[in-house]
Amino acid sequence: MRWFFPVYSFFAIVFLAVFGLSCLYGYFFPVKYKSEIEEASKRFGVDEAVVYATINVESRFKKRAVSRKGAVGLMQILPSTAQELAQKLNMESYDLKNPKDNIVLGTYYLSLLQEKFADRDMACCAYNAGPANVSSWLLQTEYSEDGKTLKKIPFKETREYVMKFERSYKYYVTKI
Repeated sequence: MRWFFPVYSFFAIVFLAVFGLSCLYGYFFPVKYKSEIEEASKRFGVDEAVVYATINVESRFKKRAVSRKGAVGLMQILPSTAQELAQKLNMESYDLKNPKDNIVLGTYYLSLLQEKFADRDMACCAYNAGPANVSSWLLQTEYSEDGKTLKKIPFKETREYVMKFERSYKYYVTKI
């Protein structure tokens, strides 16, 4: 077992030397469904990098992903939320495991959250924790000084989500 880590490290260094960091970036920050994301981003006025980062954090671009809470697809949308969004968009039928439908619904949801909170980070928090939670936090001086942004995010899961989102967003905003 003692030799495992040095050998593993050696192969990792050789891999990086041969293939470079771009291969690793491609693994950690994939660029898939480009036309669907571009189309939905333009339609709803959402930065493409926000959509890519959301998908990367939510599902790692796995179109058939299902969370333990029942969220489905690339953008991990709850069926009840999808139904409300589809009604607003007059979509008669949709499939959350279909990338195009999921991206349309998820991007539309992001646009509504950005409209409501007028801040990308707050919309990101709301995408993860729910808009009711974020609205509640913004009213509490313990979490918000101005009622518009959060100085502290109460949910550990949401704090970690926002950090992952920011890391992904910083990558995608420079690459697409």
